[in-house]
Amino acid sequence: MTRFLITYHGMPFPQRELIRDSRAALREWADKSLGVALVDFGAPLLLGGQLAKGEPVDPVDIDGYSIVEARSLEDVRALLADHPYIARGGTVQINECLEL
Repeated sequence: MTRFLITYHGMPFPQRELIRDSRAALREWADKSLGVALVDFGAPLLLGGQLAKGEPVDPVDIDGYSIVEARSLEDVRALLADHPYIARGGTVQINECLEL
């Protein structure tokens, strides 16, 4: 099985109580739709800065992350097709975690 880092983009965070409610709904969806494929439920993220030798690249807003396992990219796409974050207008990015 391959691990995939799922990052969430394009949905600025509302008040903390709304985050709690949406995370509860997301957890319910993840338990039902992802099951054992969910390795790490993840967390919301706030940009804390950058470090670089020289000029840093442009920062990318990442609203949160999760890690899932699947046999292929196509399987991950199928697992995430009805993700509530997408339904609310956000973007979900899939990155394969390479084992070297």
